[in-house]
Amino acid sequence: MISIPSELSVRFNTALVKNKVPQDYQNHYRKWLRYYLDFCQKYNFQSIKPESLQNFLRKLGEKRQTQEQQKQASHAISLFYKITPARTVTTEKIRSGRFQSEQIASEKTKSSDESQEWKSALGNLSAEIKIRHYSPKTLKTYALWVRKFQGFTRNTDPQLLSSNDVKEFLTFLAIKRKVSASTQNQAFNALLFFYRHVIKKDFENLKDTPRAKRKPYIPIVLSREEIDEIFKHLLYPYDLVAKLLYGCGLRLFECLNVRVNN
Repeated sequence: MISIPSELSVRFNTALVKNKVPQDYQNHYRKWLRYYLDFCQKYNFQSIKPESLQNFLRKLGEKRQTQEQQKQASHAISLFYKITPARTVTTEKIRSGRFQSEQIASEKTKSSDESQEWKSALGNLSAEIKIRHYSPKTLKTYALWVRKFQGFTRNTDPQLLSSNDVKEFLTFLAIKRKVSASTQNQAFNALLFFYRHVIKKDFENLKDTPRAKRKPYIPIVLSREEIDEIFKHLLYPYDLVAKLLYGCGLRLFECLNVRVNN
């Protein structure tokens, strides 16, 4: 876990006091900042960019952090943004403990760290998805996973990637990150599309890849006695609606459209 550089720590603590963050919460705010900086380093996001916060909050959601925790984390990072309006926090500076002022360059300069090969690949990914008329949500999700994969492979040229890279990434998600089965499958589908339609490669030797375990779904079924208790607390005509739903297995829309002549 990344430790907060001393200069940043001092300024962040000052911001906590100025913004009247309760003393009992301040350690939590420092923890969220450390988690955020660590997340940006691990997945190759720029910590100064607001979109990095959105990806961080999405990750917290995957980790089943509560809405209150996500709100607190968001506030903590917003304070970090306030004290770094014209600073760029790089991984090297955090590792070495240096955190000094730099003028933020233009958007074109800021994005120059990303290789031309990856820029082209991500552009092609967007084009391939749009050609197939997939939803904007699918584009956003696939692009997110491809960027995470890019960070995991440390910006390796897309044409040099192999199936082993995918296997290592999926294994990392299942073993280290302990993601759910649906999350790992989502990553798998995104990379499958990326390989087949963007870099024109097929997956191979993925049979032994550890897969996240899917928890069995056990539906909650009320007993007859519990159903009767519910009916006792309903007044007419709502009790009639509930009894029709329960007794006939109707959907709510179907029940509300039932008429006497039916």
